[in-house]
Amino acid sequence: MRLLPPAGERGTTGEPLPLPIVKIGRRVLQLAAGGLIFDQNNRTIVHAQLPVNADVLYTRDQAGQVQRIFILTDEEKARLQAAGKR
Repeated sequence: MRLLPPAGERGTTGEPLPLPIVKIGRRVLQLAAGGLIFDQNNRTIVHAQLPVNADVLYTRDQAGQVQRIFILTDEEKARLQAAGKR
């Protein structure tokens, strides 16, 4: 079980956009320099491998840029939903 950031925001990825842009829900956000994307096995993946319609938890820096994206497992989704983080 991996530890997810408590201040993370939930969302669903949208259609692929050119680096460094990511679409999460209705928001079009910029991936921060050094931003990381983690797959369901906690491996880092590149921006081009970010799947469409994936449930994610993400964190942003003070400038609003995305620092980390975690693609959620079914277990993590259930755990977050039970904690009230939809």
